[in-house]
Amino acid sequence: VYKRQGKEGGKAMEFRPIRRNRQQLTQEQAWALLEQGSYGVLAVQGDSGWPYAVPLNYVCQAGSIYFHCAKVGHKLESIRRCEKASFCVVDRDEIKPEAYTTYYRSAIAFGRVRILESEEEKRRAIEQLSQKYHPMDTPAHRKAVIDREYAPLCMLAFTVEHMTGKQAIELT
Repeated sequence: VYKRQGKEGGKAMEFRPIRRNRQQLTQEQAWALLEQGSYGVLAVQGDSGWPYAVPLNYVCQAGSIYFHCAKVGHKLESIRRCEKASFCVVDRDEIKPEAYTTYYRSAIAFGRVRILESEEEKRRAIEQLSQKYHPMDTPAHRKAVIDREYAPLCMLAFTVEHMTGKQAIELT
């Protein structure tokens, strides 16, 4: 049985439910985990159909996740070929060797990635990303750094279409 959500080309999209649903986080908990994380792993369809997963800094805003990248490269070429992607954030990873287990908490989002074309949207996204990682910076210094690095910068928006979160049973 698959969970249905959204539409693609007139047909329902299907996502698998979490097998151990007692460990499932609520949507609010999964979003909170995403918003608080410091990095995640973006997975796209790479060259010759091979998966390509890359760790990235990111910022969440209004149902989207924003990343930065160069204007050329494997990640961007992959996204241009296929906009579908997944993004995973691990919030907790505590190994318990005596129990042969790990106490973990994670969220996986599925969605589509697009390249930001609007200068206004691109600027807003990089400012939010900068503020997340250096909240004590002054607005003037932040602007100067962004202006200096802006020309080769590409910004991506990942629109979440489906998300699940899960945690170790010991944390439930």
